Amino acid sequence: MLLAVLLVAVFAAMEFLPGDAARSSLDRGASAAAVAARRVELGLDQPLWNRLLRWMAGLPTGDLGVTSRGEQVAEVIGRHFPGTLLLGGLAFAVTMVAALALAGVAALRPSSALDRAISGTSTVVAALPEFVVASVLVLIFALWADLLPAVTVTAAGGGPASAAMLVLPVLSLAVPQIGWNARVARAALADECTAPHVEAALLDGLPPRRVLLRHVLPGSLPTIAAGAATSVGMLLGGAVVVETIFNYPGVGSVLAGAVRDRDTPLVAGVVAVTSVAILAVLLAADLVRGWASVRRP
Repeated sequence: MLLAVLLVAVFAAMEFLPGDAARSSLDRGASAAAVAARRVELGLDQPLWNRLLRWMAGLPTGDLGVTSRGEQVAEVIGRHFPGTLLLGGLAFAVTMVAALALAGVAALRPSSALDRAISGTSTVVAALPEFVVASVLVLIFALWADLLPAVTVTAAGGGPASAAMLVLPVLSLAVPQIGWNARVARAALADECTAPHVEAALLDGLPPRRVLLRHVLPGSLPTIAAGAATSVGMLLGGAVVVETIFNYPGVGSVLAGAVRDRDTPLVAGVVAVTSVAILAVLLAADLVRGWASVRRP
């Protein structure tokens, strides 16, 4: 139901934008008659609700419609979505490893200067938009240090030409989410540290690191999983900005181009596919929370 409401909002928003797909898919000097004929060909002469219902009728069979340039929307997304999954997957892995490491270090030294420094830095970093992080990283590592490329060059297979071209986009996505997840994980670990079985483990003389890994972390998984699931949506949303900045061949750049061309079926197709991916991750997070709750001592 929520997905249907979102798709209705997408169609409505695209309808109110100036211009249309007919004009953007023709040459700049196209005549009014050519534009009118193109509108009829694309079905733009029909009411919005008719176009919306016709497009949604194809969803059960996987038919996402045709772009304004005559390509199947499913094929366009299929070519570019693996690139976004690679970028988002790497950013997610970096996010969780770094966030758990920072939260664990802070939890081992509660109320210390290091704990306060990690918490404060995490708060600041979490508030940074992806385009700010990307601009700073490009300035430092590409322009000043000349260590990493600032633009992604596409190889023959459609992906980045080298692994080095992934570093800055991945970090641009991951850095704000590291701050967010580090705070979530630190709070979850702090709450779990007050549990009776954790206090009993400390009284038994177990090393703090072992108590953290064996007794505190498992009980904190439900909260950490919820934060991680939220980050997936943020990563996919941030990919639109990051892929545009770095010219990365992913679904985010496709979405930006589709909005520019007023290509409603392509925009709606990208929104539908990414929404389903996010819902799948949220379901996985619920399963993790349920599994952790059952195993919790």
